[in-house]
Amino acid sequence: MSVDLSSVIKAYDVRGVVPDQLDAGVVRAIGAAFAEVVVLPEAPAGERPRAVVGHDMRPSSPELTAAFADGVASRGVDVTVVGLCSTDGLYFASGSLGVPGAMFTASHNPAQYNGIKLCRAGARPVGQDTGLAEVRDLAQRWLDAGEVPAGGGAVGAVDEQDLLAAYAAHLRSLVDLSGNRRLKVVVDAGNGMGGFTAPAVLGEGAGLPALPLEVVPLYFELDGTFPNHEANPLDPENLRDLQRAVPEHGADVGLAFDGDADRCFVVDENGDPVSPSAVTAMVARREIAKELRAGREPVVIHNLITSRAVPELVAADGGHPVRTRVGHSFIKQRMADEGAVFGGEHSAHYYFRDFWSADTGMLAAMHVLAALAESDRPLSQLAAEYEKYVASGEINSTVEDAAATTERVVAAITETVRAEGERVEVDRLDGVTVFHPASDAQPMWWFNLRASNTEPLLRLNAEGADEATMVVVRDRVLGLVRGEGL
Repeated sequence: MSVDLSSVIKAYDVRGVVPDQLDAGVVRAIGAAFAEVVVLPEAPAGERPRAVVGHDMRPSSPELTAAFADGVASRGVDVTVVGLCSTDGLYFASGSLGVPGAMFTASHNPAQYNGIKLCRAGARPVGQDTGLAEVRDLAQRWLDAGEVPAGGGAVGAVDEQDLLAAYAAHLRSLVDLSGNRRLKVVVDAGNGMGGFTAPAVLGEGAGLPALPLEVVPLYFELDGTFPNHEANPLDPENLRDLQRAVPEHGADVGLAFDGDADRCFVVDENGDPVSPSAVTAMVARREIAKELRAGREPVVIHNLITSRAVPELVAADGGHPVRTRVGHSFIKQRMADEGAVFGGEHSAHYYFRDFWSADTGMLAAMHVLAALAESDRPLSQLAAEYEKYVASGEINSTVEDAAATTERVVAAITETVRAEGERVEVDRLDGVTVFHPASDAQPMWWFNLRASNTEPLLRLNAEGADEATMVVVRDRVLGLVRGEGL
């Protein structure tokens, strides 16, 4: 099969249509290149090199996983196949075994897609600047030549290991729910891997003791064709079933996982969504308290389009907030650089030092359950503490020249605001962010414009101290972006 790997290997992972872009031959080449670029160079001296591979419930995943494992083994690397798992389950395997790993999943993408998330030992990320480009280029040379050359030594062994119970036990060791008040929880797995992990972690599916939780399952049947709704809770339409089910069952909280269950979205007892920024602040408060009890300075990472409330609440609780670019590779790197205890993104990715600084939606969900169980208030009241401001959500606009449009918008807004005698701050950490601190004349507001890496889109996120302020800022910026003036 002839394929341009630059079309499927992006900044953070591999993603493509099966079999048009990804088939057994392509992923075998990628597996062999992964072994050469990542696994062999960091194998401990005197030990057999090893890697771990897992996959989600997509129909194409078992065949592609086997081909990838064959490619890795062809370079003399032993491979442990853990079978069905969530992406954070694969990170657990990489971290606990101390070996590089590969997870076959296309996350929330439709059924015809599949992909690979790669990591180094200890669940450290493999991205465009940390090995993924080299994997792509080496695999491309082999595919162009028509074959993957034989490795220099004996073929590695491939074995199977079930780590689900160990994964569940590890998460329970980090958040103890056993002594809390009883909660009723609706979980929407979207026919994705949450239907595999939730019974193990929150129930007795892995042979662990029962917790004081009554779990009401929605779409726990593993089905990579997604017959009920897309496994993408970031789209509000895919939360509708959960939002109806929580009040219907008189539940305390609802949890929704994406296809590979590394992200978790939360709704309160009324069926109203709790923003990922509020979840970030809620979990940060718990992790900060733990760090302070241990006598350590708590560092919390947040990306630049989480709510302004996150750094304010982190600082108020005695933590040190660190702002970073959008994207898991940036978050993970800053987690390591800063020794951060926790990190959160607006997209509902949550990162924990106690989980190899990797993202795990299930651990974040357990923190939310613990915070709720330790309170005598409903989640809507608890979450209100963390929902200080009003956000627009991400709004995409198609533009011909994202850079030029951004500069035109920023110039127009800053000129107008400064002419009104108000102050604005502009930074370019990721795209352009314009921030207006609260004044006597205007409440706090900010907006960020970022260009898509793959499409002719400009992404807007805006936030204000109240609904009216946010709407004014959002509409002014959108008008400029779309050529409609101020």
